[in-house]
Amino acid sequence: MTLLPWSYLCSAGFTLRGWHTPPSGKPLLHFLHGNGYCGRVYTPMLQLLAEDFDLWLCDVQGHGDSDHGGRFHGWNRSAELALEAFAAGNAIFGAVPRFALGHSFGGVLTSLMLAQQPQQFGRAVLLDPVLFSPAMIGVMALSDVVGLSRRNTLASKALQRRSSWPDRAAAHAALHGRGMFRGWTEEAFAAYIQHALKDSDQGVELKCRPSREADIFSSFPKRLWPSLAKVSTPTQVLYGQRSYPFVAKSVARWCAGNAHVSAHVLPGGHCFMQEQPAPAAERISAFLLPRG
Repeated sequence: MTLLPWSYLCSAGFTLRGWHTPPSGKPLLHFLHGNGYCGRVYTPMLQLLAEDFDLWLCDVQGHGDSDHGGRFHGWNRSAELALEAFAAGNAIFGAVPRFALGHSFGGVLTSLMLAQQPQQFGRAVLLDPVLFSPAMIGVMALSDVVGLSRRNTLASKALQRRSSWPDRAAAHAALHGRGMFRGWTEEAFAAYIQHALKDSDQGVELKCRPSREADIFSSFPKRLWPSLAKVSTPTQVLYGQRSYPFVAKSVARWCAGNAHVSAHVLPGGHCFMQEQPAPAAERISAFLLPRG
């Protein structure tokens, strides 16, 4: 899979970067990664999807090769900026169908993109999107008001995350098979070690600072459920059998209230596409490019 780098100075004043395959006339698939990751971490799944699609990978603010960009501009603005960068760069692909794909945080951003610009994508697949329930958002909003938002479990864990190692071999040894990487294929974990880390004076360090990961975990999208109600793009949500319990409940709520949205459960956890890339890619292609 050949990937070419792109960069875009966005209206928020920092540069977004990412990768795209050379235009080939295939349908174009826009992909957004999960919190703390970057597009190329998903290489095993993306290589399989590249057989059917040209790819546009966008690294969100403070992730991958994109600028840190100072304060986190928020979920809704991040969705706007991804659309902005895509609009600036996708003309080279010509008049081909355009589809959207996102995982976790990137899945929620993708849903916001569908609400903001319903004409942009013909179909979409969201992989285990962290769709906070209205009750969760209420608690998070209250925590924000009283200054406790960075003390939620995921934000606290992110802030405690080790961010540097002497070299990639040491990072591999420290992280392999542990925590969120449990169950990942060797190829998926190797993609993380290669693409989510960068060289530093001390050895290697995470491209996404733990503080930026915590910024995202301690915040939430504004008007999420009104946005989800507006989605008119045919959308399928794929989520892991062992994912966070709130994901299944929120997905069921969304499907019940929006006829354009369907759901399917796959074996695995929140990162099921890193545990079993082939079934995930098959499901994505089958929904985006229905045959018959």
